[in-house]
Amino acid sequence: MLETGGLLWPKIEAARFVHGEGTKERMRAWLLLATGEDRSRGGDGYDDVPSRHYSWDDTVPNHAALQPGDVIALWDTDALMGVSVIERIDTEAGEKYRYSCPTCGKASLGLRKKKRPRYLCWECQAEFDEPSKVLASVVKYRTSHAQGWVDLAGQLSGDQLRALCEKPKSQLSMRPLRWEAFCEALESIGTRAPASIIEGTQRAITGGHREQRTRARIGQAAFRRSLLDTYGANCALTGPAPAAVLEAAHLESFGATGSHECGGLLLRRDLHRLFDLGLITINPSNHEIDVSDELAAYPTYKELHGLPLLASPLSTKQRRWIEQHWTMHRGQAQPHQP
Repeated sequence: MLETGGLLWPKIEAARFVHGEGTKERMRAWLLLATGEDRSRGGDGYDDVPSRHYSWDDTVPNHAALQPGDVIALWDTDALMGVSVIERIDTEAGEKYRYSCPTCGKASLGLRKKKRPRYLCWECQAEFDEPSKVLASVVKYRTSHAQGWVDLAGQLSGDQLRALCEKPKSQLSMRPLRWEAFCEALESIGTRAPASIIEGTQRAITGGHREQRTRARIGQAAFRRSLLDTYGANCALTGPAPAAVLEAAHLESFGATGSHECGGLLLRRDLHRLFDLGLITINPSNHEIDVSDELAAYPTYKELHGLPLLASPLSTKQRRWIEQHWTMHRGQAQPHQP
């Protein structure tokens, strides 16, 4: 793990899997409580935006266990909210008020909405209107995970999620989750598990980037300019588009070379994201667009399937790059018909 300027970064070879003796390789995954009473007991709560970032501090069990590249499923005690992959973890020193029972000193407090006194101590059952408080020094943690967010609001209940944890009876706000069982639970109710999106995001996070705060791709601006000079303001999949929404797509999103020598294409921002995840790719045998079944519910993207690639001419390097991208996401299988 590399720590620079308050950021925790994965090295290119960062482990995202846990190995057990005689067991199958499995994904590191966590169930994180994003809202609810348990997140504010004994403190002032956190500034979570579930689809973008999640916060905690070093008073929380498992506070140092999460790593960039880990899968996270967020819930609100009642139901699942969504899943994503940790892109980075910011850390900083800070302070926070810690609240406790004035009778027994424990931090297990329940705030009542109507009944008075306002607080109940779960440990000693004392009732009071104002808890004791002390200002404590803490280390604050905050994930960034917007890139791979998949909204799964309400797809699994709180009871189902608890049963999918490594320790189903755990009361922790951050607890290890059995990822394969989680995906199977989604599939069992007819919801497509976001495995390909999660895995694609993990590849994007660990490949082709400098290890720095901005995570800027090496030479990205010059690379994009060269593609604009060659093709003009045209998306390779849909045609003319404002230059402001066009981005340079390249295989190095998933690789460790950190260069752009393999070539690339100009893609509209939303299509670039789907291309990076392998949900859209190009059949190297006929240069037709191939759209994953996972996008079948979205007519705007589904209608692109089978249409010809609009970028022309293509260099030898670009053709090789297209073939590599296809092999990475489709293997040697024939293109499907969504």
